[in-house]
Amino acid sequence: MRTELTYAATLPANTSTAVLVPGREHLPEELFSADELTYIHRQLELKSTLVGINKFTHQLYLVVTEPKRKGTETQEALRKAGNALHQRLQADKVDHVVLLDGADGEASLFVAEGLVLSNYAFQRYKTQKATPPTLQTVTITGVGVSQTQVTELSHLLEAVYRTRDLINTPPNMQTPTLLSEQIQEMLDGSGVEMEVLDLVQIQSLKMGGLLSVSQASDESPTFNILEWKPENATNAQPVILVGKGVVYDTGGLSLKPTPNSMDYMKSDMSGAAAVAGTLYALAQNKVPLHVIGLIPATDNLISGKGFAPGDVITMHSGHTVEVLNTDAEGRLILADALHFAKRYNPALVIDIATLTGAAARAVGREGIVMMGTADDLIKTDLKLAGEAAHERLVELPLWEEYQEHLKSDIADLKNIGGAEAGAISAGKFLEFFTNYPWVHLDIAGTAYLLSPDSYRGKHATGSSVRLLYHFLTSQATAL
Repeated sequence: MRTELTYAATLPANTSTAVLVPGREHLPEELFSADELTYIHRQLELKSTLVGINKFTHQLYLVVTEPKRKGTETQEALRKAGNALHQRLQADKVDHVVLLDGADGEASLFVAEGLVLSNYAFQRYKTQKATPPTLQTVTITGVGVSQTQVTELSHLLEAVYRTRDLINTPPNMQTPTLLSEQIQEMLDGSGVEMEVLDLVQIQSLKMGGLLSVSQASDESPTFNILEWKPENATNAQPVILVGKGVVYDTGGLSLKPTPNSMDYMKSDMSGAAAVAGTLYALAQNKVPLHVIGLIPATDNLISGKGFAPGDVITMHSGHTVEVLNTDAEGRLILADALHFAKRYNPALVIDIATLTGAAARAVGREGIVMMGTADDLIKTDLKLAGEAAHERLVELPLWEEYQEHLKSDIADLKNIGGAEAGAISAGKFLEFFTNYPWVHLDIAGTAYLLSPDSYRGKHATGSSVRLLYHFLTSQATAL
């Protein structure tokens, strides 16, 4: 079930409506009867932030938020108000709601964002007792918002839905080949071109990282090239997004501990899904920016033919890597893709990956770890986009001393460092394969949640799609 987000120039009659109020002192009293105002004031005195009135033909809701210190904090409060409104709409079995900003501003866009994202449900494999969300349509009206803004937001939220669907798909329904097919189906008709390299082509490119990780499996890896190249692109050199596509990760011979580890490793392709979702949003909204997505896809299984700790492998770049932990596999497939990216002479490369538990332990599910060699202006723009989407970035250093963590006695480098600075040594490993402006986003803490968190919900969140969309649209207009 998809949630339809629409625009109306005038307020539809007899439709459940949520009126958004930026502070109790701004109550638009002209919208309510005397009896309703008496009830509303009584509820406000009790510190209620969501007041419902039964109009018999429809419901009327008053959503009250207080401005925060920063504009982006106010926007996040509105998204969370959307989540609170969603819970009430579900209880009242409302299938269509209209959002109206009582202050004639843009608050309804952010409430809609939280509301629509809260209404996501993944029930594809339920055959009994499935309870799809009652809410089907959200309509935004009011003089402060345009049709163009609503359409853009609708496409972006659809991209997050599709990203979540990819991540929530179980591993037996998503081999590397099936992932490629699912991404192709997702992008059909969008204008994004896609090429899928098969095992023979990957072997001819000598992508030793991707081939080594996949060799325990009966399923062949794929290497996916996605390209959005509008005729009016403002950039001469492309921006490249690289997504980690490990469709299932046992850890290989360096077996993961269970429970609460291997059992949700279907989410280890969240970076790949985010790349596909971002390209979908850019194309649907016709953003004038040339963007390429690279997705190496494989599983990391256990068998007698699997790669093992102690192996030395030769990467696509020609460099050798001593494998000391087969559960540090994501960096191996990303390294091949990062070196492959050089052929496009990119202006910027951003990789997105559920790469390290160390990143999740460092900043929790509240933030995304960032590292990179791009200039400070690019990283500042990314941080601002993260604030705008409330997908906040925490930058860690890439000091030269960290390269010492990866020194190998028998190869060019090894695939893990020591116990300290695990997220950074993973980033330092990736940096070795770049020679262009580059940023690494470790979404291990935010991509897949084991308990609900407001509008992000439970399980796949679609982390980094909104962040990357805001960043890339800002780059398109800045160039």
